[in-house]
Amino acid sequence: MQAARGASLTPAGDGPGSRPYVLTFTLVALGVWVLDQLSKLWAVDRLQGEPSIEVLPPVLNLTFVRNPGAAFGMGTSMTIVLSIVAVAVAVVVVRAASRLRDRGWAIGLGLLLGGAIGNLTDRIFREPAVMRGHVVDFLDYGPFVGNVADVALTFAAVVIVWRTLRGVGLDGQKVEDGA
Repeated sequence: MQAARGASLTPAGDGPGSRPYVLTFTLVALGVWVLDQLSKLWAVDRLQGEPSIEVLPPVLNLTFVRNPGAAFGMGTSMTIVLSIVAVAVAVVVVRAASRLRDRGWAIGLGLLLGGAIGNLTDRIFREPAVMRGHVVDFLDYGPFVGNVADVALTFAAVVIVWRTLRGVGLDGQKVEDGA
């Protein structure tokens, strides 16, 4: 069967048209992961065992915490579940990346993957055990202490909601109502 005149002969996301978006996605994810890991190495070296450092009181301080749970200290007994969820998120996001043809989605999913992998790296390689490691947090916003990965996850959520509300699919096309 022949494709309609001007229609692509390859499925959406395959071929050279998706390459710039996959590259953007990859660079954002890698950049977030590297920045997250370097900042955590710095925090362990400089902040562990030290009193909080006021940066912009009362908005931002540097406070070292090892977090076994999720945001706001919830789920401290569910570290393995959080690790498995992070692995599942990473797999789904990487699979979706091949369909990217929108810069906003590429950035949002790159932030999501980088943040998920950043905290997953801690859960895998930090004490007390594999898949039960405690995440290094040090950015103290008052009721919340987080890290670069958490900041990336927050921005990812904003970008993903923005693209969704604008009705833009991963392929950059407007999603029709009822489709």
